[in-house]
Amino acid sequence: MDQNSTLEFGWRRAIITVTVITCSLLELIDTSIVNVATTQLMGNLGATLSEISWVIAAYSIANVIIVPMSTWFSIKLGRKNYFGGSVILFTVASACCGFSTNIYELIGFRFLQGIGGGALLATSQTILTEIYAPEERGKASAMYGLGVIMGPTLGPTLGGYLVDNFDWPMIFFVNIPVGIIAAFLTFTFIRNVNYVTPEMKKAKVDWLGIALLIVGVGALQLVLEKGDEENWFETGYIVVSTVVAVIGLVGFIAWEFIADHPVVDLRVLSKGNVAISTVLSFILGFGLFSSVFIYPVFVQRFLGFTALQTGLSLLPGALVSGFMMLVVGTLLSKGAKPKYLLPFAFGIFAFFTFIMSSIITPQTGEDSFYWPLIIRGIGLGFLFVPLTTMSLGGLSGKDIGSAAGLTAMIRQLGGSFGVAICSTFITHMTVVHRADLIAKATLYDPATRERLQQLTQGMLSKAGDMVKATNMAYQTLEYNITQQATVLTYIDTFQYLGVFFILVIPIIFFAKDTLLAKKEDIDAAGH
Repeated sequence: MDQNSTLEFGWRRAIITVTVITCSLLELIDTSIVNVATTQLMGNLGATLSEISWVIAAYSIANVIIVPMSTWFSIKLGRKNYFGGSVILFTVASACCGFSTNIYELIGFRFLQGIGGGALLATSQTILTEIYAPEERGKASAMYGLGVIMGPTLGPTLGGYLVDNFDWPMIFFVNIPVGIIAAFLTFTFIRNVNYVTPEMKKAKVDWLGIALLIVGVGALQLVLEKGDEENWFETGYIVVSTVVAVIGLVGFIAWEFIADHPVVDLRVLSKGNVAISTVLSFILGFGLFSSVFIYPVFVQRFLGFTALQTGLSLLPGALVSGFMMLVVGTLLSKGAKPKYLLPFAFGIFAFFTFIMSSIITPQTGEDSFYWPLIIRGIGLGFLFVPLTTMSLGGLSGKDIGSAAGLTAMIRQLGGSFGVAICSTFITHMTVVHRADLIAKATLYDPATRERLQQLTQGMLSKAGDMVKATNMAYQTLEYNITQQATVLTYIDTFQYLGVFFILVIPIIFFAKDTLLAKKEDIDAAGH
């Protein structure tokens, strides 16, 4: 069969493009939109902060389980049916989330929402890649990247606006009208691919692979989501989950390489640049999600930014990312090699982290972050599109979906690792810096004595007597030390991220010079 019949043109292609990008954007917005509504959810559902964190974790766990199985489901159910059904599941689950009357209902419906949303993420990329001609895949990757980059940024912004002006169910109800329209457009315009043979549909179900994937990846994501909160291996279920994750993942990888009809075709790692792109996708997820995690936590917790203010500060950089993706997509379509654009992208991202480490103080203003975040946006624009293009270059047929699902899962896991590692590092280094500062801030230190005297004199008029004034001075000094320790920790975090991005640049040069698959290559593949 000739795969070129999957290509679309004109207004039909435009409608399909808008539909799948909107769906992937919705999925990624919902990864972070709940983060700004924790207080309202706790008050309205009578839940603890720990219970609310499961609302976020359930969505992420479902995402990372379903993403690599998307190609298999597309083959078994038909791409149109699977994508359309996932849109409907996501939309219905969103409505149920908004109508939840207790925390357990909300967690359950968020898991279902994550199942539907994860399918949209991987399948959207596959559809875009297949409906555009091979020489236009750079452009397709750029448009898909708009959702991937804009989603995590728009989530807190949109969530903050809806929570401030309406009520928490609105963060879920906003998906309903968009989901209904997307489902209609999916069943009207998206076609099933024609490289799926009757034999592929009737192939034996890889139940063992599915079970190992759910157990292994689900347990790993659980450890990453809850580990820091539970003091890692000091908590029994984290230890058990870690053991289950290792056994499940090792068993899954071993089985998928020998299974006749694997649920996730890991053999695609041997083709093109899929293996090295998978490694780089992990790094992309690590950098994208950890930087989105670090910045909001710092500015909201220590500089007093609101959720809406934080989201708006990230928005210009996200818009720059979108513009740069279109520019990079054009460069790729004209023959630029992803292999040589990626080092530049990682270098820009490292430059952003070093600038951030040099400007953050307890008094840093919102304007100071504008240009560093613009630089971050440029880096992401140059990073995502070449990486996506390189990962799918030279592939055809179901290999495109397999590679897209695998890299999407690894990118999600990279983000989870990034957030978990950064969170643990921040907690640990804050304690280290605080202890170091306290050791130096003794009464034997002239500067400390002078600072205490100044604080005591300043508090005397408020306290009324010297004892109270002295106690207030010590409390103020303690606060200043903790604040300084926190700032030093965030400086360290940004600097280490920058070093990390520089160190991974040599990996890129191991990539092959395989570019986008040419038309004659696809025809020759016989799919």
